Amino acid sequence: MAIQTPGQAPRLSKPSWKDPRLLIGILLVLASVAGVVALVGNAATTVPMYAAKETLVVGQSITEDSFTIVQVQLGEVEREYLNPADELGANAVAIRMVPKGELVSRTSIGKVDALDRKPAPVTISEPLPKEVVVGAYVDVWVALPDDRNGFAEPVLMLPGAEVAAVNTAPGSLGSTKNMALMVLVTDVQMPKFLGAVANKAKVSVVWNPGAAP
Repeated sequence: MAIQTPGQAPRLSKPSWKDPRLLIGILLVLASVAGVVALVGNAATTVPMYAAKETLVVGQSITEDSFTIVQVQLGEVEREYLNPADELGANAVAIRMVPKGELVSRTSIGKVDALDRKPAPVTISEPLPKEVVVGAYVDVWVALPDDRNGFAEPVLMLPGAEVAAVNTAPGSLGSTKNMALMVLVTDVQMPKFLGAVANKAKVSVVWNPGAAP
C-alpha cells in the first residue's frame, strides 16, 4: 500500500465511461448543442406573406394583383396577416389604408358592406401642408356663397376626415393647378357635404394630427 508523503499531490484516476458525472456532462453538452441548432433553424425559417404592391386606400377593390409576395419571419403573429394561401373572395375591398410595401393585415381587407365611410372628392386651390398625404387626417371647412357675391362664415363640416388620395389637377383655365383630394366621409355626413359642393361652396382643408386613432 503506497503511503502519500507530505507535499505529494494525489494521483488522479482516469475517468471511466461508467462514471455518472461524465455521462451527465455529455448529456448536457448534447442538449446545449441541440438547443442552439433548433434556435438557429427557427430563426432562419421564413414564410411567404402578402405586402401591398402600391398604397391601398379605403374602398379600393382588392385582388391578388394588389399584392406582392415577401418572405418574412413573423412567429406567433403570422396568423394576423394575409398570405398567398388565403382566399380573398368576391368584392373584396380595403377597409383600412395600407402603405406601399407593408404587410397586409387580415383586418385591412373586407367586404363592401363593411365600409362605414366612402371616398368623396374635395378640390381646393390653396396650398396644402406637406403633412397632408394619403392616410393623414384633416378638417374640412366649408363656406357657402352668400347673397353679396361673397361667402358666409366657414363651418367645420368634416372633422377628422381621413385622406384616401391626393392628386394635382389643372385649373379650369389651365393656368393654375388645384389640389384634388379624396376624403373618407360617412353616410350621415355625405348628403350635407355633397349639397355644399353642388352649391359652389368654398372648401378649405386643415391638417389635423390629433384626429388619428
